[in-house]
Order: sequence, then structure tokens, then C-alpha cells
Amino acid sequence: MPNDRAPTPPGRLVLLMALSLFINYVDRGNLATAGPLIQDELHLSGKQFGALLSGFYLTYVLAMVPGGWLADRYGAKFTLGLGAALWSVATLLTGFSGSFAAIMALRLVLGLGETAAFPSSSKLIATCVDRAHIGIANGVIGFGYLVGPAVGTLLGGLLMARVGWRPVFVLFGAVSLLWLLPWARVRVAESTARTPAGDGDAPPMAAILRQRGLWGAAIGHFAGNYNWYFILGWLPTYLVRGRGFSMESMAQVVSFAYLVNAAAALFAGWAIDAWVRAGRSPTLAYKLPMGLAHLLGIACMFGMAVLPVRGCIACLFVYEIVLGFSSPGYFGIPQILAGPAATARWVGVQNMIGNLPGIIAPFFAGILIDAEGGSYATAFAIAGIVNLVGFFGWVVVLPRIAPIRWAPPAGRTPAA
Repeated sequence: MPNDRAPTPPGRLVLLMALSLFINYVDRGNLATAGPLIQDELHLSGKQFGALLSGFYLTYVLAMVPGGWLADRYGAKFTLGLGAALWSVATLLTGFSGSFAAIMALRLVLGLGETAAFPSSSKLIATCVDRAHIGIANGVIGFGYLVGPAVGTLLGGLLMARVGWRPVFVLFGAVSLLWLLPWARVRVAESTARTPAGDGDAPPMAAILRQRGLWGAAIGHFAGNYNWYFILGWLPTYLVRGRGFSMESMAQVVSFAYLVNAAAALFAGWAIDAWVRAGRSPTLAYKLPMGLAHLLGIACMFGMAVLPVRGCIACLFVYEIVLGFSSPGYFGIPQILAGPAATARWVGVQNMIGNLPGIIAPFFAGILIDAEGGSYATAFAIAGIVNLVGFFGWVVVLPRIAPIRWAPPAGRTPAA
């Protein structure tokens, strides 16, 4: 009989975290999939619907740094489980909401719960996964959170077209709660602020904030997420109202695009590890896909707005592929740079800045779409231009990808 107190194997741990991120993105993306139905039933303007999309990111961003602290203080395993319970209940209760205010309140709770995911999973990877396999670990995690919108959009869209949006929220929220059962059996040997960390003791927050790598990654993360959250929030409605797709055809196209995105992330994680194990530069292995994603992202955003339908869909798929190639770097880079002692708080700061577009992009796009009589052209153009900022952050500001040698706390000497 297996020993329940033995540490959970890294492979199983990564798969469970990938499943949690899959659930995370299904639950946060349900509102976008249901957008046309909710707008019609509740008589919401583009500005109001954009506010609902952005409301999630208000608490998600504000709680990100505390979420990283919580993972360091009480353990990443506990923090991730607590967050999952909170976001699952919020999803379920949304199905019973009948007003803009009620949905907004639950979106705020959803954001608060989901803030635990990336700081906690990043700390667990940095702690439990060998550095030679960090790329594939993040590729698997990326596959989880990128395939989430694919399955959520396809399954949710098809179900909503038949039974309405409310039963789908209740069903998805209830199923999400089941993930807590296997997670309760996970055992990890992680240090917290209450236990000795040994070699590489946790640096103070001030030392983390002084790192050029943190700010380069945060700038790049901001720009990448501006494009991602604009697409995630408005693509279903754009294809239905701007391009004439039915709910069923929209769900099929968007879900397949997200599936391609997830597969590209998984391949990229494997390729990065293979490149580094062959003795080549980790800096080039991580920076190249980040820079390429932003350069091609410029063309893709403009193409989706102005090209005929086939060209628009082709640009969508190119964007999803290059975004998938860049996915392992978003959290693999801080895991390598910061190490187990600082990853949770580093990712908390990086992800806080990186997710500000979740507040800005959907809401701002809704204002532009209303102001231009339903046209999406300016919203796509701005998303394209933001890619220049991302290229600057990942390629110019971010230094060489190598572990930082943190100085020991005052009064302490480095471990022998």
C-alpha cells in the first residue's frame, strides 16, 4: 500500500496543478462564452458587459501580491486549495444571479479565489521539479490553462445554445469542486515562512523589487496579457456580431483555436528543455519565442480586424500558435531567476502587473466598440500596438536567464 505521507511524485503534482489551471480558465472564461446571451437577457450595453469582464481582474490583480505572500507564509498547497474552493463556489452561484450587480459581486469573488493559482503553482514547480524539466512542467501547466478556454468555449457554447447559460454555470461550478478531492491527498515538502528554508533562504521583498528581471518580465507579461484578455473577452461576441457566426460555429472555431494554442505550449515546453539539455543558451531558448510572439502579434491583431473572414481566422490561428510557443516562458523565467525561495512573491508582483490588462483591455474595448457603433477596428489596432511594449520588456529589459544568487538576510551567513 502506498505511503500517504510520502511526497507526491513531481509528475502527478504537475498534472494536478495543470488540471486546476484548466478548471480555473474554464470558470473565468464562461462569461465571455455566454456574452451574447447574457447581454440580451439582462439588456447590458457593451460598456456594462466590458465592466463585468474587467471586474474579475480587479480583485485578481489587487490580491496577487497577498496571494504570493500567503503561499510563502502558509504553503502553496494550502493556498491553491483554498483558492480553488472559492472560485468554484463563485462559478456555481453565478448561475442563480439575475442582475448586473449580482454577477459583478460574484466575478469579484471569482477573481479573489483565482489569484492563488499562479503564485502557488510556480512555487511548487520551483520547489519540487528539477531545473532540467522546468520547461516541460510549464508546458504542461500552459496546456492546462490554455486548453481550458478551448473546452470551456466548445462545451459551454454548445450547452448554452441548447439549455441556456445558467445551468452551465451551475454544472461547471459543481464539477470544479471535485478537484479538491485528489488535491487533499497531495503531500509536498515545501518550506514556508514558519519553517527553515535552508540553503537559499527567502530574500526580503525589497531585494526582489530591485531586480531588473522582475520588471522586464512584468512589462512583457502586461503586453502579452493585453492581447490575450482582449481576445479571450471579446472574440466570441466579435465572431457572432461582427462576423456573422452562429453560437455553434463560433464555439467550434474559437475552441479549436484555443486547442492549437495549448498544443503549441506543450510542444514549446518540451523543445525548450531539449534545447537547454543540449548545452545551448537558456536565454535564447526563452527570449526567442517571447519576442517572436509579440512581433507576429502586431500583424495578427490588424489582420483579424481588416481581412475577410478566412484571413481573419488564419490570423487568429497564427496568433494562438505563437502565443502558445511563448507560454512556458511566462512562469518558467521567474522560476529560474527567483528560485524556490522567492518565486511565489516574484510571480505575485509580476502577475499583478501582468494582469492589469484584465481590468483595462475588456472595459476599454467595450467603450471603443460602443463609441464606434459596433466596430472593433480600433480595439484590435490598439492591441496590436501594445505588442511593441512586450517586445521591449522580454527582449531588451530582461537580463540573462540564470538563477539569482540571493544575499543572505542581515546577520546570517551563507549555508556551507
